Amino acid sequence: MLSNLRLLDDDMMTLVFDKNIEATELLLNIILQRTDLKVLEVVAQREYKNTMAGDRSIIIDIYAKDNTGKIYDVEIQRADRGAGSQRARFHSSMIDSKMLKEKQNFKDIHDSYVIFITENDVIGAGLSLYHIDRVIKETGADFGDGAHIVYVNGSYKNDNDPVGKLMHDFRCTSSVDMFYPLLAKQVKYFKETEGGREIMCKAFEDLAEKRVLEEKREAAMRMIAGG
Repeated sequence: MLSNLRLLDDDMMTLVFDKNIEATELLLNIILQRTDLKVLEVVAQREYKNTMAGDRSIIIDIYAKDNTGKIYDVEIQRADRGAGSQRARFHSSMIDSKMLKEKQNFKDIHDSYVIFITENDVIGAGLSLYHIDRVIKETGADFGDGAHIVYVNGSYKNDNDPVGKLMHDFRCTSSVDMFYPLLAKQVKYFKETEGGREIMCKAFEDLAEKRVLEEKREAAMRMIAGG
């Protein structure tokens, strides 16, 4: 049922944030605890293809780029198993692999952020945010490679905290219960107006067809790789 969809459902989330710079700026500034982040580009369901036949590709829920060149991959994960550390590592490596052109210097690579918004507290420490960065074990100093992974606890509840308010809105099924007017307006449009519902239904049909085709392509690639 469309009425039961929330921003924690990736299909709904991609509709609300696709090409929506203002909403994406709100999301990233809250999660990264900033106020100055400016988004230049936002694309939902962006595919990163691997060049080798049979190798795994990824489809990013929300791809964003800011005015300094930093890249953001925002993923919704309802199931705990879909937010494992190895998956975060793979997403980070795929983004990095596409960032430099031939003959560019490695120092030109921009920072990247892989952000998992999870329905449950997959880390299990009861916090709202978990930031993962490489450090030098012997000194505790930041390695400074520019690769960042962030887990956002979708079950976190604190209406006095911006992250708590954001996750409250992600769990809401009705726009009238949401804290952030910008997000509420988008949810209301897609769920409560005729034009919005038509767009949402068509988008869901297209996504379903795309996923079936992708599954068939991956199966074919596995068959080719297996001879």
